[in-house]
Amino acid sequence: MATILNISTGKRKEAVARVSIEPGEGKILINKTPFESYFPREAWKMMVKQPFEAVGLAGKYNVTANVFGGGLTGQAGAVRHGISKALLALNPGLRERLKKEGLITRDPRTKERKKYGQKGARKKFQFSKR
Repeated sequence: MATILNISTGKRKEAVARVSIEPGEGKILINKTPFESYFPREAWKMMVKQPFEAVGLAGKYNVTANVFGGGLTGQAGAVRHGISKALLALNPGLRERLKKEGLITRDPRTKERKKYGQKGARKKFQFSKR
C-alpha cells in the first residue's frame, strides 16, 4: 500500500471535500466511485483535473476524495480546491502557477442566513402605513 502524501480540505458553497493525493497513475476516486461516473458533465470533469493541468502533473498522482454537502457543481469546486491545497502543501513552489489560475482562493459564495423579523435572507414583510 502506497503512503498518502497529503490530505487537505477543499470547500465551495456548502460542499466540503477531504482530498488525499499519493503518487500513482492518475486515478481519481470520489466517494469510492471513479470521477467520470460521479461527475457526468464535462465541465465538472475539467474542474477536477484543472489543478494538475495548471502545474503539468496530469497522470502523476492518484486522488481519493470524500465529498459531502451542496450540489455537484459545488462538490466539483470543493474537490478542485482540495487538490490545489494538497499540491501546494506537497510543493510550495507551485504556488505562483496555482495562484495565477485562481485555484488557491476559496469561492466564498454561500447561502445568506435568514435575518430575524424578516421572511428570508433579503425578503421583507410588506410595508403598510396604516
